[in-house]
Amino acid sequence: MEQDLFRRSEMLLGNEAMSRVAQKRVILFGVGGVGSWCAESLVRSGFRNLTIVDFDRVDITNVNRQLMATTETIGQVKVEALRQRLLSINPAASITALQQTFTAETAESFHLDTYDYIIDAIDTLKDKALLILKATAATSAPATEGGEPRKPKFFSSMGAALKLNPTRIRVAEFWKVQGDPLARALRNRFKRDKLFPHHKFQCVYSDELITPSNEGKGSLVHITAIFGFTLAGLVLQDAVHS
Repeated sequence: MEQDLFRRSEMLLGNEAMSRVAQKRVILFGVGGVGSWCAESLVRSGFRNLTIVDFDRVDITNVNRQLMATTETIGQVKVEALRQRLLSINPAASITALQQTFTAETAESFHLDTYDYIIDAIDTLKDKALLILKATAATSAPATEGGEPRKPKFFSSMGAALKLNPTRIRVAEFWKVQGDPLARALRNRFKRDKLFPHHKFQCVYSDELITPSNEGKGSLVHITAIFGFTLAGLVLQDAVHS
């Protein structure tokens, strides 16, 4: 059955590429409006080994934009609700759900060096900054004796709130992201602390900024989903050609 599930993908990408995709190990931090759609896209594209990390439970305010958030899942642990959704797409997938937060205290427990891809969809500035530093520093053991250490590929989402126009969504290297308050805050934090990412990495962002009609940072599903799908697309393109 699994072969039939991905027949259309294989027609485009080829059997060898789909085999590589299926073997990649991915960890995704944050399964909200961006991360939940990223996870869905990865599994529908043939990724079989996915770890999803998020501490929250589904809230009624999540229903407007998060994949697994419905009136029937309110109160459920987000990663567990999403895991069930992903397994309903591909029961053969290996989905590890971790109800945790990435912090200085928990960072080492995630063993980032064991993954091929690390995806950041965190919206908390402090934790996001730490993940960027740790993920860009992660290096795994070489596949063969005497070989070069392998570095997990890292992709990050900038802010998807206060956006309306999907045509303003872009991809750029972190230091070249323009018009995004979250990226600016991260860069200021790195400069202040004199701690910087160990290498360049690609970000999904939008340069649009809308003044909200009331207090708070509203967000819409057509924006958050495009952010998530774009992250998954970046991972897929890399996996197909690696």
